[in-house]
Amino acid sequence: MTLSHDPPRVNSTLTQKKIVYNESLLYLPGTDCPLRSQASLASLTSFRVGGPAEWYVAPQRLEDLQASFEWGHSQGLPLTLLGAGSNLLISDRGLPGLVICTRHLRHTQFDEETGTVTAGAGEPIARLAWQAAERGWEGLEWAVGIPGTVGGAVVMNAGAHKSCTADILVNVQTLSPTGFMEELTPQDLGFQYRTSNLQGGDRLVVEATFQLKPGADPVQVRAATSQHLEQRRRSQPYHLPSCGSVFRNPDTRPAAWLIEQLGLKGYTIGRAQVAERHANFILNCGGAQASDIFQIIRHIQQQVEQHWSVWLEPEVKILGEFQPA
Repeated sequence: MTLSHDPPRVNSTLTQKKIVYNESLLYLPGTDCPLRSQASLASLTSFRVGGPAEWYVAPQRLEDLQASFEWGHSQGLPLTLLGAGSNLLISDRGLPGLVICTRHLRHTQFDEETGTVTAGAGEPIARLAWQAAERGWEGLEWAVGIPGTVGGAVVMNAGAHKSCTADILVNVQTLSPTGFMEELTPQDLGFQYRTSNLQGGDRLVVEATFQLKPGADPVQVRAATSQHLEQRRRSQPYHLPSCGSVFRNPDTRPAAWLIEQLGLKGYTIGRAQVAERHANFILNCGGAQASDIFQIIRHIQQQVEQHWSVWLEPEVKILGEFQPA
């Protein structure tokens, strides 16, 4: 890996495969996008745990995103895609390779003629819900309590209150590691409960378009949106760091019910705890390690399987190396 004393050259060719730096900052080749080594990821996840990224970049433009992919491949680095970090458990050992964070890829465009809204992958889905409500556009009220981004909502088929992303998605623009842009429809994505065929793949969501219903009374849409948010706040713990629901609901009973019946509310390892208010939440009570949370997840899975013959599948994405519990 070659370092140069030249200042960042926004229009220089990427084929040189060099990192340039100015003072103490490194930059992606051919851009003014900072590139950090051994960057802490704990503050970028809602669990507030996890070790460092070997390399970390947070592009704000499509060109920088493409440059991130190209540089990572030129260096032979594994790539990890990170959005709002609201549904991730990252190992205390951190992540090798290049972590590309899309949380700054934000833009929104409301089309009055078609009733669609197009949003960048890094746009918080809850903020988009409020923007739609302010305009009197129905269809996103359910998303107001979801602590993730548009990109993450598409990949995970996020949902609440008997609605989900697949219900309103028109299309999504994705970027492959080779720089190939592709428009995909819901039929292409193989949506199922809290998942799509984008999960675990290497295609990155760049932006998504949703079909909403304009023309409603903004006061009523705001009221409905507020009601959804209040309902989530009453039933779920938001006072401590968590990832939201840890497990997907199986076909038999809700995961929270299965866990609660085993008396696991309040179960603690280290500084991590199964929430008293909602058994499908694991809380960081202050100073928890990722390994504490991981061990609780495995303990719950083992106990539920032993008593109910059901293996709970995590909704949270687990990244990095963990020791078996």
